[in-house]
Amino acid sequence: MDQALSKLVMKKEMLSDLPVFHCPAGYLIRHFEPDDERNWEELIRHSFTREVKFAHKISDHVPLYSDRLLFICRGDQPVATATAWESGSEDNKNWYLHMVGVLPEYSGKGLGYAVSLAVLHKIRDSGGTAACLETDDFRLPAIRIYLKLGFQPVYLDESHPGRWERILQRL
Repeated sequence: MDQALSKLVMKKEMLSDLPVFHCPAGYLIRHFEPDDERNWEELIRHSFTREVKFAHKISDHVPLYSDRLLFICRGDQPVATATAWESGSEDNKNWYLHMVGVLPEYSGKGLGYAVSLAVLHKIRDSGGTAACLETDDFRLPAIRIYLKLGFQPVYLDESHPGRWERILQRL
């Protein structure tokens, strides 16, 4: 049986060059509020087509800074999300664009780009100078957004150069 493929990693080396954030017309952006766990889980379930528990991916790992978990909403309904995730120590902090998701019926409307850009602004405003992310080979629309935002592939194992070559050819 084939071993599971490692996650692909991308990095944006500097956040000083971010474009200005504009929330797409007809949508609102807001941060995580009490009792939003279910909203997040529903959005991620539809976006990733699998169950993901909020506690397993977010709240069990680091203190929840509610202003770093963002939603783009259509009316009251969250339709896109992303999180500014930090790890490491105070003097050696790493920042991640984490758990980006858009409801399938809202894909192609620029919401993944918008919520990702908003999170990158949060990271920069929190003192971050660079950001990383993890993704999968089949997430081509997401990878297209990450490249547009200035992320570049990082080669961490011997499978990465060939995998990235195939992905970039398909884009």
